Amino acid sequence: MRIFAISDLHIDYEENRDWISGLSEQEYTDDVLIVAGDICDKNEELIWGFIKLKKKFSRVLFVPGNHDLWVTRKDCDDSIMSYKNITEIAEDYGIDTKPVTMDSLTIVPLLGWYDYTFGKPGPKLIAGWLDYHQCKWPKGFKEEEVTEYFLALNEQYLSIKNEKIISFSHFLPRIDLMPSFIPANFRIVYPALGTSHLEEQVRMLNPIIHVYGHSHVNQHIV
Repeated sequence: MRIFAISDLHIDYEENRDWISGLSEQEYTDDVLIVAGDICDKNEELIWGFIKLKKKFSRVLFVPGNHDLWVTRKDCDDSIMSYKNITEIAEDYGIDTKPVTMDSLTIVPLLGWYDYTFGKPGPKLIAGWLDYHQCKWPKGFKEEEVTEYFLALNEQYLSIKNEKIISFSHFLPRIDLMPSFIPANFRIVYPALGTSHLEEQVRMLNPIIHVYGHSHVNQHIV
């Protein structure tokens, strides 16, 4: 058994759908795939992605990203309902959104959001970051409560023990994972990349490795 990880599939782009369709249906049948968020913001396409990936891998684990919770192209009252719908759809199609134990290994998905522990958002981020326009939170839900809500759902899993643990999240657990070569004009997005409180939860789990998405920067960091 091998374990593969990917994130930000964004299958609303045709070339990304073609890439998934082109994956072998024989080569990975004994393997596990971790999908660290952002498949798409339409449930119909999400289902397509789940079906395709489940045919190719023995198990697929998934944690929603920010794009997955957008509601403007869904019949959802808010993004919390979108999250709940996504987890139900995943269960219906055999996709794991909860910890999975395989003998001496446990893989743990960790939910998250951003709470500006990586910096305060500036006017350019607020104007251009689509989450502010595509997400909708329940009435009376304060901005800082979004991260608290998702982190609280992780707490039941933080005492998991096994010989080996792999954790994964869509959002970054610490901002210094972003490499130093990122130009200053691109760093305006840093406040929306994650939360340092996620790192606290990762350290409680003490995994051998943590996988994350969302940064859109290809690199290998231990």
